[in-house]
Amino acid sequence: MLDSIASVLHQVPELALFLALALGYAVGQIRFGPIQLGGVCGTLIAALLIGQVGITLDASVKNVFFMLFIFALGYAGGPQFFANLNAKGLRLGLLCLIEVVVVLALVLLATRFLGLDQGTAAGMMAGAATESAVVGTATDAISKLALPAARIAELQANVVTAYSITYIFGLIAIVIVTSQIFPLLLRVNLREEADKLWEKMGGAQTDGDGVQATPEMVGRAYRISRGAGRRLDALQHIFAGRASITRVRRHGKVLALEPALRLRNNDEVLVIGHRPALVAAEAILGEEFADTTGLNMAVSAVEVVLQQAALVGQPLRQLALPAGVHVAAVIRGEHSMPPLPDLSLQRDDVLRLYGTTEGRELNTALAAIGKRVPTGERSNIVYASIGIVLGVYIGGFTAKLGGIPFSLGTGGGALLTGLVFGWYQARKPGMPGIPPSALDMMKDIGLATFIACVGLASGPQAIDLIRQYGLSLPLMGILIAVIPASLSLLVGHFFLKLEAPVLLGAIAGQQCSTPALSAVQNAAGNSTPLLGYTITYAISNVVLPLLGPLIVALAGSVHA
Repeated sequence: MLDSIASVLHQVPELALFLALALGYAVGQIRFGPIQLGGVCGTLIAALLIGQVGITLDASVKNVFFMLFIFALGYAGGPQFFANLNAKGLRLGLLCLIEVVVVLALVLLATRFLGLDQGTAAGMMAGAATESAVVGTATDAISKLALPAARIAELQANVVTAYSITYIFGLIAIVIVTSQIFPLLLRVNLREEADKLWEKMGGAQTDGDGVQATPEMVGRAYRISRGAGRRLDALQHIFAGRASITRVRRHGKVLALEPALRLRNNDEVLVIGHRPALVAAEAILGEEFADTTGLNMAVSAVEVVLQQAALVGQPLRQLALPAGVHVAAVIRGEHSMPPLPDLSLQRDDVLRLYGTTEGRELNTALAAIGKRVPTGERSNIVYASIGIVLGVYIGGFTAKLGGIPFSLGTGGGALLTGLVFGWYQARKPGMPGIPPSALDMMKDIGLATFIACVGLASGPQAIDLIRQYGLSLPLMGILIAVIPASLSLLVGHFFLKLEAPVLLGAIAGQQCSTPALSAVQNAAGNSTPLLGYTITYAISNVVLPLLGPLIVALAGSVHA
């Protein structure tokens, strides 16, 4: 049975690629408590096992898909990377600096004392730092070394094997320490601290599960009793921009909305806004009722890129929106931030506005914030292709650092052009670009296919490397993940004075670990850890992949 399967795979090696993807993503979705390996690591494990029968694909396949992935990675992160090059971003960027310096130092120490080759050193760094993109940039750098082809293939195989081992242990370690151990060291109840921060930023007193399980924007109808005699502008002030009266009906007739309109007993009003704000509306207005005939109105959601310089750095509550228009979500990079009144806005944030389609309110709000995000899903292939071409060209240049030849390589060059192209497209949202759904596909299929290709080629050598180093690789995977995170905990708590949820989210971000963020958010009970995560994630997600060529060069000099 196994011989017949192996025969088919040898005849059509492309089948091995898709089999590795299918099995890998199936394994990657399995949860072990708070731990989930993910599709990339699962694909690598499956590819290493399938590769034991000696199946390889043409090298051009992995190169093409890696270019797609690394360009899409930069394109998606470009707006937030440049947006965080400010005082606040650079302040939290100190944690990313700790990550880079300590990881490099530990990997070079391990290289010196364990006698690691360049491939094993680079794979260890990629896995322990849980940054899969380093596998690609390091593999590309190794391909340019002045070594025999057989030795280059061996080093590239060692990158993948070392990555697969250290990634598993580094991932488990960072998830456990950020969500379980670090709160104990800080001597805080993380859920209580997250609730305090949520309320401090203007959030309602409600449990995090409730916020996630119900719609954020809702509409309710009330019959006025307690609110009789109050003017609409006074009620707008009471709701603090979190809700608005969008329709008033008196004796069956819909009234024109004017700030000076004073409500009377038995007036019927439609209120639209954030669900927590409407929880208390009954105590302000009167009894809620279900029959909304004659009050219902059409609403729509649009997205706008924040580009007005005067709004950058301002809290969300300072955003002057017309009555009936509300911010339903703030999307920062790839993450949806909690739309709290005191959330500080950043340039190139995408605000999802929710409002009525009647009147000019939505258009007025759009003009006051920036430019509307187009709703089309078509990708600008010309734009993406030019970016990759320029990236490959730039990556071909070589410079000497301390006498050591260094180049960005294909991966580093495509990453940099992706950053610039993504940033420029965010500044020109009307220009055809690459929609988020297409970017996600490029990143997922690009990285997974690249990992599968190198995993298949590395399969026969994987067992030898494991036998050679034994428990050293798993142990180093844990140490390289935990030591920089622990130093960041000390610096963030005693020097930067960060709130516990923000600090733990920032540590997960410096490690580029989405599973760690999920574990921290589950422990916190709300999304406040995102306030730190988005900044450090944006910086580390760019800096760490660029370390691939650097660690190959430095490890070569140390090993020599």
